[in-house]
Amino acid sequence: MKKWRLIFDVGNCQDCNNCLLACKDEHTGNDWPGYTASQPRHGHRWIDIERTERGQFPLVDVAYVQRACMHCDDAPCVKQSGGAIYRRKDGIVVIDPKKAKGRTDLAATCPYGRIGWNEEEKVAQKCTMCAHLLDDGWTQTRCSQACPTGSIRLEFIDDAQFARLAKKEGLEPLNPEFGTSPRVYYKDLYRYDKCFIAGTVAAKKAGLTDCVKGAKVRLVQGGKKIAEAETDAYGDFRFDRLEAGLSECAVEVAAPGRKTQTVEIGVLGASRNVGTVLLS
Repeated sequence: MKKWRLIFDVGNCQDCNNCLLACKDEHTGNDWPGYTASQPRHGHRWIDIERTERGQFPLVDVAYVQRACMHCDDAPCVKQSGGAIYRRKDGIVVIDPKKAKGRTDLAATCPYGRIGWNEEEKVAQKCTMCAHLLDDGWTQTRCSQACPTGSIRLEFIDDAQFARLAKKEGLEPLNPEFGTSPRVYYKDLYRYDKCFIAGTVAAKKAGLTDCVKGAKVRLVQGGKKIAEAETDAYGDFRFDRLEAGLSECAVEVAAPGRKTQTVEIGVLGASRNVGTVLLS
């Protein structure tokens, strides 16, 4: 059967926080009986934007990751709540505002840390995926409707359709090691959880130093090539989607008429700008 899914596009998010404001507008000061009590004005961010920065000046990559309830198919919060949290047939996970009264323990059941405690209402709360609006015929959540860059998408599709979509667009879950089968997936997640190695190639000619276009750059591990790139018009190169902890790696740069240069990386602990590689 068809179920609701949220897709967050890391590459398109500009950290405008329209999604957060729309969520606040919908839920702060409004009770939705059966779905949720009013969201507190301060403290709660049912959808939050996390900033991540990779690399070093001037080769720096900044991206924003949206975080909300993952509406997991195998949700620990549902298992441990004793009925205070349940999963609907359409895939949406809901905290019952009556059964969750006084349950301060519920926040600790989410491995993603997406359940908060409302001290005013004495109840645990989180993103409802705007279930009250979807049940009323809406086809968008308030956050997806308010996103100006299309970074938040809501899909109502079955699992087979989603599997094809995920393969086509390279969608991934956040923290797959949690094993919760989330219904929220991400596009271009590598900008958050992977590393890159980048740099610039230059050479001296007629007493001047200038960038080198078309230089061949190889990323090697233990002497074996694992990736290859070519410098652009500015002499820049980049290897992305690398796992942190990559060991025994080095960058080899070659250009016609120039001596090959090697930059030893060792263990890749984080994204790395190797600076300018000067060919002689």
